[in-house]
Amino acid sequence: MADVLSKRNRFKVNRVNSAGGNSEEDGDDSEKGNSSEAIELGERPGSSASNDGERASSPTALLSQTNTYMTMNDGGQRTYAATKSLRHQLTREALPRLDNYRNILSIQAGHRPTLDELHNATIHEKPQGEKKTEAVSDNLVKFGWIKGVLVRCLLNIWGVMLFLRLSWVVGQAGIGEGVIIITLACIVTTITGLSMSAISTNGNIKGGGTYYMISRSLGPDFGASIGVIFAVANAVAVAMYTIGFCESLNDLLKTFDLKIIDNGVNDVRIIGTITIILLTGIVVIGLEWETKAQIVLLAILIVAQVAFVIGSIMGPMDDSEKAKGFVGYSGELFAENFGPDYQYSEGKEHSFFTVFSVFFPAATGILAGANISGDLKDPQNAIPKGTMLAIVITSLTYIGFAIICGATMMRQATGNIEDLYNGTLTNCTEGCDWGLQNSFQVIELVSAFGPLIYAGCFAATLSSALASLVSAPKVFQALCKDKLYPYLGPFGRGYGKNNEPVNGYILTFIIALGCIIIAELNAIAPLISNFFLAAYGLVNFSTFHAELVKPYYNGWLSLIGAILCLAVMFLMNWPTALVTFGCLFALYLIIIYRKPDVNWGSSTQAQTYKAALNSIQELVHIEEHVKNYRPQILVLSGLPSARPPLIDFGYSICKHLSMMVCGHIVKDPLNQRLRSSYTQRMYHWLRDHKIKAFYSLADNTGFKEGAQALMQLSGLGKMKPNLVLMGYKRDWNVCPEDELNAYFGVIHAAFDTYLSLAILRAPEGLDFSGLIAESYISPIPVAVPVPADQIAVPSISADVAGVTASLKPSDSSASGWSEKKAVNQSQESLHSHEPSRFFCLSPSSIWRGSSSEQTPPGTPAMKRANDSQVGSLAGSIAVNVNHTGLGLKKNKKKGSRENLFTDPSGNPLPKELLNSVTLFQRKQKKGIIDVWWLYDDGGLTLLLPYILTTRPNWSSCKLRVFCLANRKEELDSEQRRMAAMLSKFRIDFSDVIVITDITKKSSESTRNYFNGLIKNFVKNEDGQDARITESEMIALRDKTNRHMRLREQLLLHSKTSNLIVMTLPMPRKGTVSAPLYMAWLELLTANMPPFLLVRGNQTSVLTFYS
Repeated sequence: MADVLSKRNRFKVNRVNSAGGNSEEDGDDSEKGNSSEAIELGERPGSSASNDGERASSPTALLSQTNTYMTMNDGGQRTYAATKSLRHQLTREALPRLDNYRNILSIQAGHRPTLDELHNATIHEKPQGEKKTEAVSDNLVKFGWIKGVLVRCLLNIWGVMLFLRLSWVVGQAGIGEGVIIITLACIVTTITGLSMSAISTNGNIKGGGTYYMISRSLGPDFGASIGVIFAVANAVAVAMYTIGFCESLNDLLKTFDLKIIDNGVNDVRIIGTITIILLTGIVVIGLEWETKAQIVLLAILIVAQVAFVIGSIMGPMDDSEKAKGFVGYSGELFAENFGPDYQYSEGKEHSFFTVFSVFFPAATGILAGANISGDLKDPQNAIPKGTMLAIVITSLTYIGFAIICGATMMRQATGNIEDLYNGTLTNCTEGCDWGLQNSFQVIELVSAFGPLIYAGCFAATLSSALASLVSAPKVFQALCKDKLYPYLGPFGRGYGKNNEPVNGYILTFIIALGCIIIAELNAIAPLISNFFLAAYGLVNFSTFHAELVKPYYNGWLSLIGAILCLAVMFLMNWPTALVTFGCLFALYLIIIYRKPDVNWGSSTQAQTYKAALNSIQELVHIEEHVKNYRPQILVLSGLPSARPPLIDFGYSICKHLSMMVCGHIVKDPLNQRLRSSYTQRMYHWLRDHKIKAFYSLADNTGFKEGAQALMQLSGLGKMKPNLVLMGYKRDWNVCPEDELNAYFGVIHAAFDTYLSLAILRAPEGLDFSGLIAESYISPIPVAVPVPADQIAVPSISADVAGVTASLKPSDSSASGWSEKKAVNQSQESLHSHEPSRFFCLSPSSIWRGSSSEQTPPGTPAMKRANDSQVGSLAGSIAVNVNHTGLGLKKNKKKGSRENLFTDPSGNPLPKELLNSVTLFQRKQKKGIIDVWWLYDDGGLTLLLPYILTTRPNWSSCKLRVFCLANRKEELDSEQRRMAAMLSKFRIDFSDVIVITDITKKSSESTRNYFNGLIKNFVKNEDGQDARITESEMIALRDKTNRHMRLREQLLLHSKTSNLIVMTLPMPRKGTVSAPLYMAWLELLTANMPPFLLVRGNQTSVLTFYS
């Protein structure tokens, strides 16, 4: 049987010739056919199609490879059958099966071929091992709608209130308002029953009842909160019903002048303790025994009710019954008892709502059947049918009993026969012990046979206590299994064939016993009422909320029910209602704080999507305004986990302000499994680092084309990037020509798409993919021989799809861009352009067997020391970070993101490396951000550093603004003009510095440094054409000189700044080549503090209008 169940559903084809000859070679499974066509699906063993050697009925006989199906025989047992398996798989299609539509986590889920398996001819079916499945147990106890729902609801609703409190309700509220109280309770329960029916028929219901419905509809936050409250309410209800049993037993003992201690509170405590122990023993033995007991109790209950009706018709049997207030049916008495007469009773003055709060728990039994949803054969059918029928029957019963009590029983009676004869029966100046308002034994007095009422009362209370004693642990077990709250795992453990929550029974016993010690029924009832009303309100609200997303029911009726529940909670007892909401809110906050990793497809998720969609659609029709400008950034980051500084810098601009998209470009095509793996892992990384950003992947494309696709297609409507942020390409002078042209092409593409552009350069680089553990990337390196001229790097361990591959050192960085060794000979160069000595193999490379990951050309993993010496760092790569201008504070607090970074071996990072990785995460010391606002690009060059100063990490830094003047005599006027403009923009600044001699000829050392940068591009040893022509150098001589002068000014003013922001030179198409342009950028940024080059799209992003 296990072999049959473990095989996949497949749709097989076997070819036979048209003449009815043998099929293609297929061993013992060969079949013959005729000219007709037939599809044979899942023939049962023993049928003609299942025997070897049987002839097929068609030239193309399509057979299902081991299509397993289940049938029920006459004895109700499950039988399984499977068709034969053919070796020739000419189609991979699977036939529709219900198992394929189960929850993906279900062990019974079937198999459907993936789109890759169907669409890609090169993907072969992977070998399948023995798939373990749980055997379907035939010994599980499952109930139908009568035993499982109707009987339980009847017994739970016909509880202690029917025999002990209903007559008191009529005595206080009268027949009229008494019926209104019953009707109001019935309206609440009926609407809740309809809402519960709508939910239960809208999907498969598992164990957990009310908690399961609410949690799967509204999500874990609401579901878990109400799950705890509802489980506690049921546990307290056990105590309430047990106290009711004890009170009725005490009254019975009083008639025989018997008592244990005082016929009062102490006796209730003693009897209640013994009773709860016996009831707990019954449910621990098994649910089947509890159900058998319920049937017996229901029979007793019905007989007791019939006896009451017969007794009311028979009337009083003697004068002693009349003296106690039972006078039989009387129109005059009916009219007298119709109106309310609220009296002081049991320590407080009663009103309509206090009486309602005492009665309402009688209606709370409607969830008794739903609470054991996991033990029902067909909960979708049983819960609506059984619950609604129980509500109708019990509502009519309560109303009928209330009318009978009011029409046959006096409100006040002394019980003295002499007062009956004297006409002073209702004279209660010295107190009355009988009548509707004083005695709880009215139902027993009216009954044709009094002891039956005691039996019925015992049956009602004990059955309700049993039902609640089963419901509370079942709901709590489902809650604990979902692991939404900590330390509750033991209570979710089940025992025996029915998975009984024994630990939950013990916990319920402890809670109920504590409430029994109180021994005051009216003190417990309001608390239970509020707890159940909160549960009912959320059931109704969840239906209303679900209906907003997917209309399948009149949700407004459920909303009325939810509002009614909320109103009744406060009208009954507002302090208790506040306590209830306080508990719910506290439990809700715990779930919000813990953020459990569950996905149940709740209506809250659907409503979030719907609200977001509506907002985006409305935003499309709103005209853009400069006051509402937000820098929405597309970060060409590659894998975010490989370039934390780039991501951190982008997020420091976007945090709580706008959106950020992390763009990742992969050269080779990826299948869906790898794309999903990338996306899932990167979103996990972003979440763990508390970065709210999107991740966008473009595969099967080059860097330039992929970047263009991301620029054009990322986002939706107005929620799309307007600024591209990329890392500086530090190996531009040694990389292949096509890589440099691709990088330069991305710069042009950004401006062609009318996007702003920002290029970030950090002193120690941005790419750390080989130096920090990338558990989210899943490279799988294996040690290989390393050439002598290369430096060995420790292997990086991760797991991607269980595949292994060889890791070879490469001249390409993790970004996929070549970084060959070249040492700058200029004396002003602080660092050497060292090649990266590691390689991080991407999942696509593992899958395809080659390196393919294409991300923005980035920095070699680490810049080297000032003296260009290579030492040892963690046994792999030498790093000696020494930059005095950063001014970073030590900020390694508990729970800091710094703790998320380790080396590939899992060890803590060296301090120097950690400082570089977390460059933009930590608090900056008091310092300066220099803004070189050279040209008017719309104000973006000024806006971005201003936004940074509003962030906690940069709040200690002041802005210093640099600008240009055409002539020296304009220095003062230009300075005043810039200061006035900054003031109008309400931007705080520490100083404004005007550069006047920008056109002055640069120094010889600067010219030599520049010539050293471009020497490999102006002449070619291979005799090929130079990439920077002489005509280009002549045409752009002035611009080149301007950039050299800017470098000199930067070295003079900004060498020790915390950050430099400068307007990016505009690369005019057809005028400047890629090498010359990159040489300009190298002039500006080399050996500097963190440097951001920014160019807006010439559209204003600042305004001084309010």
